[in-house]
Amino acid sequence: MINPIATIATLIAFAQTRMQREEKGATAVEYGLMVGLIAAVIIATVVTLGGQLNGLFQQITTQLGTATP
Repeated sequence: MINPIATIATLIAFAQTRMQREEKGATAVEYGLMVGLIAAVIIATVVTLGGQLNGLFQQITTQLGTATP
């Protein structure tokens, strides 16, 4: 069985060693991962909501075309 106190102590020790390092910025790999994640979220959103947005824009275009000045 896993000892929760030992697990927490290990996690705290790991966090302290990570925070003691002097990292002065993100690497190109980290920026690449962030850009990839953002792109994946945008693509998933467009795929999920694309049809609904298209219908909404078509409805707006139709109403604007029939509006009288």
